[in-house]
Amino acid sequence: MNPETFTGVCCGGNGDAAFLRLIDDSWRMMRPAADLPNISMIYHQATDTFREGFFWNGWWIQNSYGFAYGAVPFLTPLWLEVLQRSLDLFWDRIGDGKRRGADTPRKGDSPLMKLVAPDGSLGDCVAFGQGIIYKQGDGDIALHDWFYEAAAAGVVMQSEILLRQRDREKTLRYLPLMKRSCDFVESIRDPGNGLFLAGPASNLLAPSYGGAPGRSGKPEKGYPAGIAVTYTAALRRMADLYLLCGDTQGRALCMERLKRNDGALRALMAPEGYFAKSADRDGTLHGVYGAGRFGYLEGVVNADAMAFGVPDRQAAEGIYRKISEVEGIRPFGFLLTNYPELDDTYVRYAGKEHEGFFRFGDWVNGGCWATVEGRAILGYYRLGRFGDVLRSASLAMKWAREYRMDAPFSQRGENTFNPWSDRKGVSPVSVMVDNFAIPAATIRGLFEYEYTAGGLMLRPHIPDGIAFYTQREPVYWGSRRLFLSAENRGEIKAVFINGKKAGGRFRGKITLDYDALPERAHIYFSCGESAPGSCAGCPPEKPAFRPRRDLPFSDAELSRVHKRCLRLYEELETQPGSPEKACAAEALMALEACADRRALPFGPGELRPWTKEKIEAAHRLYETAALALAEGLLPCGRS
Repeated sequence: MNPETFTGVCCGGNGDAAFLRLIDDSWRMMRPAADLPNISMIYHQATDTFREGFFWNGWWIQNSYGFAYGAVPFLTPLWLEVLQRSLDLFWDRIGDGKRRGADTPRKGDSPLMKLVAPDGSLGDCVAFGQGIIYKQGDGDIALHDWFYEAAAAGVVMQSEILLRQRDREKTLRYLPLMKRSCDFVESIRDPGNGLFLAGPASNLLAPSYGGAPGRSGKPEKGYPAGIAVTYTAALRRMADLYLLCGDTQGRALCMERLKRNDGALRALMAPEGYFAKSADRDGTLHGVYGAGRFGYLEGVVNADAMAFGVPDRQAAEGIYRKISEVEGIRPFGFLLTNYPELDDTYVRYAGKEHEGFFRFGDWVNGGCWATVEGRAILGYYRLGRFGDVLRSASLAMKWAREYRMDAPFSQRGENTFNPWSDRKGVSPVSVMVDNFAIPAATIRGLFEYEYTAGGLMLRPHIPDGIAFYTQREPVYWGSRRLFLSAENRGEIKAVFINGKKAGGRFRGKITLDYDALPERAHIYFSCGESAPGSCAGCPPEKPAFRPRRDLPFSDAELSRVHKRCLRLYEELETQPGSPEKACAAEALMALEACADRRALPFGPGELRPWTKEKIEAAHRLYETAALALAEGLLPCGRS
């Protein structure tokens, strides 16, 4: 074999084998895998949805945002439906001005479950078995405003699913709900300046926004930049959904609102060309690095602006330049929420010091969140900053291999002692949805996958050092399955679809026409004008799944469930495209991963030692995930 050739499970290519392996491992985390944490470990069988993971019994918009957005193009139809049901936890409980948070209101409900949100609110969290929490649930709840940016993020995630699926009937069911959430955000637009006037904890990640300084230590409302950035991303996608459905009036409304957002975004830029965190009513900007007051650099808003292409390329370069200049905002590889410490939280307005979780470096004040890091990676890809992608994704993979996908990473990302995961009596392994944002972005950023009403836009961003890249896993667009390959030896001059040259001239991107694509399309980006050759050792598609009959289970229940799943899979052998067979296959893959993990050694424990307790906890992760999938997906579970 050519030493420069890498052949992975999900992708392959020639060149930088370490980067190719990192991409391949990122793919493998999206399905059951024996040697890596994977999304089966955040499946919740009682609701047939995802969950936060670890000991968190619920689903949060702000925590899932990076993963959900990043993974939409390549989640299998089965897992995309799980993601849809996860978002439905919020759509089914959307605020209407009357509904209380609790699913079944009781006299002893907590104040959080008694909240009645305005129409269109999606809130912070759906707590399984309890209901929805309409405001950010940590901190001084009495000071918190409604969670406006979470509503906008919910619209972004839902839009991506609908644009991928191109199901007009389904889109028409969701659009009225999504418009209510957009109207909810629109309701706080200041008619004078077009900015969004909101109070503390109305942003992602909340409650890092403390509002504007007010009298007697009480915060007042101000203009958070995050709401304008995320709402812009939402409106752009809503406009495409309306166009897809032929609703010119709905599209016109989105375009009108987007035009107003342009002015709002300009007003929230710092003089050096990056986004401030917020502005006060008098125009004072918070988050202008080096200023005597509010002189920190805001990480989250600027990462999102780059990720979603909210400003143009020149502005995005200015944002990246500032981030790269301020060494303190990425001290251990991951982007901090802010640097240095916030001086405009409502804790500080009250004249108090930051203590506990508000202390700098651990939570929303200078902490590290993988859900944000995934979005930062998308921005790095857009700008061709592949070294930043490699550094970030490699560090995340190091933590993943030790089954410590903490959220957040504490001590500014060094994570020497995590206040949540390192407590006595808590499991020594933690796998949470936030951290799947990084592998998802490591995959999505390679081609961006911009779903629009008019087509699917692909922009190759193949890292330097990789001369050729090919994906053995499909990406999805309606009923189409796309397998992508790209040369990286200079300027892309032509694109071939199933060996036939596509029309038009390639200028850094191509927009695919849905109706012109075959059901299975092999898309090849070529640096020449001739038809592509093959990549030796890199077949374009993964072999079909073939279940193994005999697995060395030490647990009798696992063995019984495996036999039931295997029997169902074999009964469905003549139905290759059936959802039931896909569910059986997924459960069998999880069971096989569970059995194989028992036979595999663990690594050296560079970040956390592999104690006997930790090893057993990792095994339990696999066992719990396999049984949950069999019980939640199939009628043949633990009966």
